[in-house]
Amino acid sequence: MKLKFCLLSIAFLWVGKVTLFAQTQKDSITTLNEIVIQKEVFKDLIPVQTLSGEALERLNSHSVADALRYFSGVKIKDYGGMGGLKTIDVRNMGTHHVGVFYNGIQIGNAQNGIVDLGKFSLDNVEAIKLYNGQRSTIFQSAKEYASASTVYIQTKKPVFTEGKDVNLSAKYKAGSIQLTNPSIRTEYKINDNVSTTISAEYMHSNGRYKFRQKRHNLNGTVAYDTVGHRLNSDIDAYRIENSWYGKDDKNTWSANLYYYQSDRGLPEAVIKKSDVTLETENINERQIDKNFMGQAEWTRYVSDRYQFLLKAKFAYDLMNYTSRKTVDFQGEEVTYNPQFDNTFYQQDWYISAAHLYKISPIWEVSLSTDLQYNKLNATRKGQGTLFSYPERYTFMTAFATSVDLGKVKAQGNILGTFTNEKVRHNFKAPNRSVWAPSLFVSYKPWNEHNLNIHAFYKYIFRLPTFNDLYYTQLGTSNLRPEISRQFNLGINYNKALNHSFVKEFRVSVESYYANITDKIIASPTSSMMRWMMTNLGKVENYGIESAVGTTLNILPDLDLGINLTYEYTSSKDKSLTLYGKPSYYGDQIPYAPWHSGSSIVELNYKDWGLNYSFIYVGKRYNGNKNNIKRNEIQPWYTHDISLQKSFKWKDYKFKAIVEANNLANQYYEVVTNFPMPGRNFRFTLSIDL
Repeated sequence: MKLKFCLLSIAFLWVGKVTLFAQTQKDSITTLNEIVIQKEVFKDLIPVQTLSGEALERLNSHSVADALRYFSGVKIKDYGGMGGLKTIDVRNMGTHHVGVFYNGIQIGNAQNGIVDLGKFSLDNVEAIKLYNGQRSTIFQSAKEYASASTVYIQTKKPVFTEGKDVNLSAKYKAGSIQLTNPSIRTEYKINDNVSTTISAEYMHSNGRYKFRQKRHNLNGTVAYDTVGHRLNSDIDAYRIENSWYGKDDKNTWSANLYYYQSDRGLPEAVIKKSDVTLETENINERQIDKNFMGQAEWTRYVSDRYQFLLKAKFAYDLMNYTSRKTVDFQGEEVTYNPQFDNTFYQQDWYISAAHLYKISPIWEVSLSTDLQYNKLNATRKGQGTLFSYPERYTFMTAFATSVDLGKVKAQGNILGTFTNEKVRHNFKAPNRSVWAPSLFVSYKPWNEHNLNIHAFYKYIFRLPTFNDLYYTQLGTSNLRPEISRQFNLGINYNKALNHSFVKEFRVSVESYYANITDKIIASPTSSMMRWMMTNLGKVENYGIESAVGTTLNILPDLDLGINLTYEYTSSKDKSLTLYGKPSYYGDQIPYAPWHSGSSIVELNYKDWGLNYSFIYVGKRYNGNKNNIKRNEIQPWYTHDISLQKSFKWKDYKFKAIVEANNLANQYYEVVTNFPMPGRNFRFTLSIDL
C-alpha cells in the first residue's frame, strides 16, 4: 500500500505540473494529430497484421492479449479471470516460438519462457503488430531473427499540435467483477528535439464471477452439470512508466523505464469429485510479481550508405509464490502441506549492435550481434530439494542481405546462436551452438495494383528454459532443444477505391507448413505454478489463414468497416516411441482447433461509434494426448459490443465508452477446467487536455 501510494502521489504531482503548464498555453486544443506509424524499409515483402490508433481503442479489449485475439492465426490461452495467465500461440507453434518485443526490445523470461500478456494494458499502447517469420527490414537486432513469429508492442509517442508543449489525458474504467482501473498519461515537450511521457495505472478486481461446468460420459449422457463461483482470481496491480524520445538530423534515440507490480490469486483447475466441486473455495495459491525494466535505443545515420543501431536493456523480475495445499493421494485427501513460499529472482542483461550498409540503391547488407546474460536465484521454503541457480550466457550474430529488383524483392539471413550455461549441485548444463538460415521472397506482378505474392522458409532453434531443464519438481535436464522448419506461401491484395460507396478493399490468404522436431509441450497440472514439460518428438503442422476487409461509405457521415478472418489448421503428433507408433500417433496436438475465426464490424456516425466483434474457436482436445471423446473440448464463441461517444466542452475532449462482453453469456473454457467469465460490462470515461 505504501508503494502504491508513493507511485500515485508521483503521478498526481506530475499532473499538477502539467496542468500548470497547460494553463499557460494561449492556444486551445482543437484536435490531436493522427498516429504516425513508421514505414518499413521493405514494406510489402512480408505482410503484417496491425491494430493501431482508433481501431485499437474501439475494440472490447483490456490488455494486449485481448487485442491479439483478432489477428488471424493467433490463439490466446486464457486461464480465467482478471488475474489469470494469458499467453499467445501463433499457428500452433507454441508460446515459446513467439517473440514479444516492447518498444523494439524483446521481453525475456529465461525462467519459463512465458510472457504474460495480461500484464500489458492498452492504455499506453499506440500499435500492436504481428509478423509471421520476421519483420521486413534487415536493420534489426539478432534476437529479432530468432522467433517463428514476432509481436511488436509500441507505446504511444508524443504528438503536439502547433504552439502546444503539454498534453494530458486521464481515463477511468469500471465494470463487472468489481473492476476499477484508473490511468493517467502526460506528455511534455522539452524542446524541438526532446520530449518525454509518463504513464501510471492502477487496476483492481475481486476476480469473482459465476461459471457453469458441464461434463459428459463417453456414451454422451451428462455426467454432471454444476454452477460455482471463482474466488481466487483477484488482482491488485499498478504500473508506472516513463519514456524519453529524441532526434536530430543524424540521430534518433529513445529510453524507457517500466515498473509493474501485482498481487493476485492463482485460480485452480475446477474438478468435480464425489458430488462436490473442488475449485478455489479455499484460497490456496497466490503470486506476487515485481517487474522492473530499463531499456534504450540509439540509431545513428552516419551517411547515405551506412547507419548503425545500438540497444541495451536491464530487467529485474521478482516472483513470489505461496501455497498451502491439500493434496489428493489415491482418492484420499491428505494434508501434506509444508507451506510453500518460493521467491524467484531473475536478472536479464542485454546489449545489441546492428550495422546496415547500402552497397547500391537496390542491395543492402547488415550485421548484428547480441550479448545476453540471464541469472535465476531462488529462496525456497518448505522444500528440501536443491536448486540449481542457473546462469546462461548467450551470444547471437546475424548476417542478412536484401535486394530490391522492383517487381521482385528478396531477403535472406543466417543466425548463429551460441550458449554457455553454469549450474550448481551436480546438475548437467549443456552448451549449445547452431546456425539457422532463412529466406524471404515477394513478387509484385503489376505496379499499378497492390497485389503481392510472397513465400518464405525459416529454420528456428528454440532452447529449453531454466524451468524446462532444472526445476527440481518437474524439470527434465535431458530435455532436447526444439528444431522447426517453417514454410509459407501467401497472396494479399489491397486497393483504395474512389468509388463513393466502397472506400477500400483488402484480402489475404496465407498457407503454411511447419515440421517441428523434439517439440516441447508445457501443460499445467492442477496449478498454474507447476507445469509438466515433455518432448513430443515430431509434430507436423499445416494450415490456411484468410482475411478480408472493406470500408463502405453508406452516407456522407456514416461509414461501415468490416474485417473477417478464418483459419484452418492441422497439427499432428507424429512422435514414435521405442515400441513403435503410440495410440495418439496422428492425433491433433493439445489445444489446437481445426477451425477458428473472428469478425469486427465498425459503424461510425459523426461523433458516435458502434463496434461489434465476434470470436470463434472450434473443437479441440485437452492436454491428454489421445483424441478421444473424454478429452474433447467443445467449441466456444463470444459476442462483444461497444458504443462510444466523443464530445467537447470548452477546451476539453471527452470520450465515453460502454461495453458488453460475452453478450450471449456463454459459459466456456479456453483451457480445460479453467472456466471463463460469462456476460460482463465495462464503462470507460476519458479526457484529453
